[in-house]
Amino acid sequence: MSIRVRFAPSPTGHLHVGNARTALFNYLFSSSQKGQFILRIEDTDLLRSSLENEEMIYEDMRWLGLDWDEGPRKGGDYGPYRQTERFDIYKKYSEKLLKDGNAYKCFCSKEELEKEKEKAVKEGKPPRYSGKCRNLTADEIKTLEDKGVEYSIRFKVNKEHILVKDVIRGEIDFKTDSFGDFIIVRPDGTPIYNFVVVVDDALMEISHVIRGDDHLSNTPKQVLIFEALGFEIPQFAHIPMILGPDHAKLSKRHGVTSIKAFRQQGYLSEALFNYLALLSWSDEKEREILNKNELIESFSLKRVSKSAAVFDFEKLKWMNGIYIRNLEENDFFERVKPFLTDSGILSEDYINKHSEKIKKMSLSVRDNLDLLSEIPEYIKVYFHMPDELDNNVKDIMKWETTPVVLKAFKEEIEPLEKIDQPKYKEIVKKIQKEKKIKGKALFMAIRIGVSGRAQGPELDKLVTLMEKDELQKRLEIMIEKIGGN
Repeated sequence: MSIRVRFAPSPTGHLHVGNARTALFNYLFSSSQKGQFILRIEDTDLLRSSLENEEMIYEDMRWLGLDWDEGPRKGGDYGPYRQTERFDIYKKYSEKLLKDGNAYKCFCSKEELEKEKEKAVKEGKPPRYSGKCRNLTADEIKTLEDKGVEYSIRFKVNKEHILVKDVIRGEIDFKTDSFGDFIIVRPDGTPIYNFVVVVDDALMEISHVIRGDDHLSNTPKQVLIFEALGFEIPQFAHIPMILGPDHAKLSKRHGVTSIKAFRQQGYLSEALFNYLALLSWSDEKEREILNKNELIESFSLKRVSKSAAVFDFEKLKWMNGIYIRNLEENDFFERVKPFLTDSGILSEDYINKHSEKIKKMSLSVRDNLDLLSEIPEYIKVYFHMPDELDNNVKDIMKWETTPVVLKAFKEEIEPLEKIDQPKYKEIVKKIQKEKKIKGKALFMAIRIGVSGRAQGPELDKLVTLMEKDELQKRLEIMIEKIGGN
């Protein structure tokens, strides 16, 4: 069997992690089976859909590393791939359902339907359509049409039970009395989701429908339409929803949920790709850090859990830190540049002019980063002394050895044009030998003297990457502060 899967988002904004995880599972499954991954745009919500929003989806998917084989702008043998460009196709199949007696015209107004619903609710019955227009004669239908009464098209449900076979959840028996005859085309001619998705999946020869379990209740209706149109029913796989840390459905109140927001916060696409793959799926070898190729090789729908996944922001941040530290040096520098310029700490011109030096500074703080967006906070040690000294620094300033070390260090660097790492180590050894000060007393004194902070990059990098004039100025300020105290 040829494996063909699809991801079918509505272009109403940026992708959120739920949709992205669905797209990713489809991508991993099709890639693992050497199949085709189709992108289909479900834009029948004309009020909220736009080409601008569609572009956002492309942008998010490309950034995440989800390339598709067929779709808008890419083409393919099964297009068009936007639903608004397929209305003639839907009309053809709605007419077929009417002709074959599997659907009928319903002339009930909104007001009538609302009254029916209220009556059913009061009587404790499911709010389903009564079937009032189901058996209208041809003459009655013509009379209503001649009067200009608008109608919707309803699918005629003639089964009491629908058995849905799901790859993840097994067999599920649905009773049709919970929904009854349902609308497939609105009075304005706009086709309904449950109808168009069947036509699209069938004509695009989709073999597996992998989607969120919020669509599970739609599946029996879709199975009925597949059967009525004589289409082959694809295999269904409904993946569980994603929950927030409080085990409620993941939403904006839990924090960032859109792919764009994760990107802006400094998450790497590779890390988010890896993490999303682990939501309700596990590797057979119990690995947690897997690159794209390893995930493709390992992925199987059989290992997708039925249980909802909890989105652990801290774990994602931890994983992101690992990916940051494993980046090739030039790649890392290219990725942090926008965060340096956007923060205002460095201009693009300054970075280009001092590229190699800024690169070394960036690499010196890389081990501190869990997010790329954190780099301005760490790299500013090279450009600014803190306005306020914290208590740890103030404590070190009180040590009797601190002013001795700072004055000696300042004297040693004064005649030098430049301080490289060998020279720095030579100076440290000399102070240690002459002043009989070593270990924490020596190194912490130098650290606070040149940075005003008790933590930061490795000291040899911090000293050697700063300009000598800047070092002297900082040492003078700190010696003066200690003297004042």
